[in-house]
Amino acid sequence: MRGLRSARVRVLLRRHGPTAPIWRRRTAILGGAVLIGLVALAFAAAADRAGEAFAELAARWWWAPLLLTPLGFAAIAAITARVAPMARGSGIPQVMAATRDPDHAMGGLVSARTVLVKLGLTVGTLLVGASTGREGPTVQVAASIMGYAHRLLSIPVRASVFVAGGAAGVAAAFNTPLAGVAFAIEELAAAYEQRMTLLVMTAVLIAGMVSLGLSGDYVYFGVMGQTLSVGETLIAAPVAGVVGGLAGAGFSRAVIGVGRASWRPLARVRARPALFAGLLGLIVATVGVATGLTWGTGYDAARGIITGGDVPVWFGAAKFATTLATAVSGMPGGIFAPSLSVGAGLGAMLRDVFPGYPPGAVVLLGMVAYFTGVVRAPLTAVIIIAETTASRGLMMPLLAAALIADMVAQAACKERLYHTLSRGFLPDRAAGTVEPAKG
Repeated sequence: MRGLRSARVRVLLRRHGPTAPIWRRRTAILGGAVLIGLVALAFAAAADRAGEAFAELAARWWWAPLLLTPLGFAAIAAITARVAPMARGSGIPQVMAATRDPDHAMGGLVSARTVLVKLGLTVGTLLVGASTGREGPTVQVAASIMGYAHRLLSIPVRASVFVAGGAAGVAAAFNTPLAGVAFAIEELAAAYEQRMTLLVMTAVLIAGMVSLGLSGDYVYFGVMGQTLSVGETLIAAPVAGVVGGLAGAGFSRAVIGVGRASWRPLARVRARPALFAGLLGLIVATVGVATGLTWGTGYDAARGIITGGDVPVWFGAAKFATTLATAVSGMPGGIFAPSLSVGAGLGAMLRDVFPGYPPGAVVLLGMVAYFTGVVRAPLTAVIIIAETTASRGLMMPLLAAALIADMVAQAACKERLYHTLSRGFLPDRAAGTVEPAKG
């Protein structure tokens, strides 16, 4: 009898004790999410310092970027191609590819080597004045952290692990937990399953709480208290949606087109990553020196526009050009922050078109429309803009502009940017897979 009881106790401990799979899985989620929040904050601080250092250099010696930026682009592209090819670009396409091939993702797409190189070189791109952001790289790093947390505790690494990690990365990068959930649904997991819900929600909330707890409840672009009336929304939102959707689709088509172009001179230069990146770096440097406004993430410029600052009418186009050049150069770095800056420039133009409307609110319509046109995730765009500006009173106008922009962008560019780019990171065995792997 005693032996039977002992056997039952051992069975219960195996199933429900501290070493049981369910507790190991929960520990992996908790530990991974906390670490994601900490790494995202440290990465943000390093990226901000790098951008500030370059801005000080450019202000002191106006000609320095003409040398530093092209050479920096060439060096970083060469290092990326040689040391960690999977670290190039945004990082979000790599996470999408990882969800389609989770069995092999930890060996390259989200390996420790890849994400460490990604962290260092993304800071490096900001040190040389690239028009890039840290949010996409944070998503890739976060997916890797969540994967290693599960591997360390002997929990199978499935697609849902990378979805949860990437979503937590968005939440921690923007300090916006709701945006992490929306991004997981709209972008990272096209076939979002109910059994992913707990994993994603837990990781996002924990990473978001770590970020909020350490950095405080702040908003990136300042508090926006302006609203639009129903009549103003019916006029301004469609205009912003059409213009932003077309501009965002144009950016996506250009990025995809450069990667596929068969024009022989371009193909030859593209085959030499360092030379190709150096030439694009020269474009970034020339535009940056001529304008003085297009370096780095563009957060400061966007914040100034939202709060009523004036920028030249060509700011949006100039930032568009430098962001496009950076995006196709093969440099590690994201497009979230620069896209928001381009959208703010577009909003500044719309502000002049609707002079009697609340100017800050119109700028936000331009931001959400352009961002949606590029990323094709309207719900994520609305939540990011609303949470980073505390403009919850504008949710309906923002959603209207975003939905219109999404429809316009879909008509102008059938392919979604991140999904198309993710195919380039898939091996032949998984390249034909359309939906993420189960789990």
